[in-house]
Amino acid sequence: MAAIVSVAFMPPFQPHASSLPALLQRLLLGLARRARGLLAWLWAQEGSHGQRARGLAAGIFCGCFPFFGLQTLLGVALASLVRGNHLLAAAGTWVSNPFTYVPLYWFNYQLGCWLMGPANGWPGLAALRADGVRDLGWSVASRLLLGSTLVGLAASAAGGGLYWLWLEREQRRTEG
Repeated sequence: MAAIVSVAFMPPFQPHASSLPALLQRLLLGLARRARGLLAWLWAQEGSHGQRARGLAAGIFCGCFPFFGLQTLLGVALASLVRGNHLLAAAGTWVSNPFTYVPLYWFNYQLGCWLMGPANGWPGLAALRADGVRDLGWSVASRLLLGSTLVGLAASAAGGGLYWLWLEREQRRTEG
């Protein structure tokens, strides 16, 4: 009985003040190590700086579209057209992932609505007929695709351009 009583009056577990910063430091060091590994992987890709930047830009462009399951294939196909690095094109499509789907496509749709005007609202149960659903679908899809195209163009130009500048700077740094 004495053992039960002593457990009941035991203070709650409190971690040592010094263990939390150590855990945070290990986490940050691990993230920094992964970031260095990613930068090394980006640097080690084959092709000229232009080919690598075009491949990444092609992937970013295709990643901005809501074609789930086809983004990587479209990115690699576009990289072939622009003579870009295929592996970087596949990696560039990761700009859209489960964490960024909602904000990215919401922004794309809002941009399309700003340029084309608001989409038709829900017209009621009469829209459940085939013609109504198709019309409502095109109203939303056209705005989403327009916004995706414009965001994709801007993001791919920025991403590919910044990657090319980084490659050029790293090459000058390692040579000089």
